Amino acid sequence: MTDVTAGPDLGAYWKNAFSWDDYLNREVQQNADLWKSLYGRAAVSDAARERANGLGGSWRILVISEDWCGDAFNTVPVMARLAEGVPGIELRVAKRDENLELMDAFLTNGSRSIPIAIVLREDDTVAGHWGPRPPELQEFVLSEKKKGERPVEEIYKDVRTWYARDRGETTVRQILDIIAAA
Repeated sequence: MTDVTAGPDLGAYWKNAFSWDDYLNREVQQNADLWKSLYGRAAVSDAARERANGLGGSWRILVISEDWCGDAFNTVPVMARLAEGVPGIELRVAKRDENLELMDAFLTNGSRSIPIAIVLREDDTVAGHWGPRPPELQEFVLSEKKKGERPVEEIYKDVRTWYARDRGETTVRQILDIIAAA
């Protein structure tokens, strides 16, 4: 969640990114049914919506994603619901593999991990960014992989369980924390 002041023209990336509807209904090819199902179930709590409305301002969430990414289909739909439910928050999606300069400005430990949600102010400066998954879940995954005691498939089963229990609440809270700190 660092402040990026130099790099790619984020306003241009925003203009060229897909609206949520276009991304979900035209661009998502892999896991389309899963994306749509998770979006259908995604919800933002009243408390989170009230908090977001209280923050004020105009914010853009530029998400770097790909349709094959499990972390993306578990987090981006709830970000879309946040944008739909709160005046002053918009969301667009840029495909990682078509926007490598953008992706390379927001690497995670040197890796092109996604999704990355870039929170932009009205003037297209970066308020902060989030991703590729909630930090506590990221720590769990990295720790389990480092131990090397369990197959990756087992680790990701735990990741899916975490996402199902969390229902996007952590992601929404952390996006709102970025806005609140800006």
